[in-house]
Amino acid sequence: MKLRSLLIGGMLLAVALGGAIAVSQNIRKAHYRGEGFMGGRMLEFFADYLDLTDAQQAQAKEIMAKEKPALQPLLRQRIQAEKQLRELAMNGNFDDSKVRDIANQQAQVLTELTVQKTRIESELFQLLTPDQKTKLNHFMDKREQRMSQHLLSNPNLSN
Repeated sequence: MKLRSLLIGGMLLAVALGGAIAVSQNIRKAHYRGEGFMGGRMLEFFADYLDLTDAQQAQAKEIMAKEKPALQPLLRQRIQAEKQLRELAMNGNFDDSKVRDIANQQAQVLTELTVQKTRIESELFQLLTPDQKTKLNHFMDKREQRMSQHLLSNPNLSN
């Protein structure tokens, strides 16, 4: 359960980071109109934090647009599997074999999502200057440290 949560959280962060890089300079306007991608403030933060050029943003936007068709069906499968598991948990007739079948399907979907996410991250990372890469690596290292400390200090998560 912990591994799954961490994996999902990592994927969401990567998708959000990819979206942040893909954000145009009009993100503030888009956010207030409700057009932001997975939380406008976070995207605005990464666009500002990395100080992306217009050219970098345009290239990132192209990468995200190219990858979106591959990600959407996987994300839909993931949502559908969660719905099926929730229904199995709530119907009062727990069926171990059905849950295992869905869990195995989820594992395949998560594997594919991980491959897609890593490919997208690699493509986006190649757009960055050496200084931007260093800055992003530093940010991710600090985030990883905070997450580790949180997991190790929270008794509900560490057992």
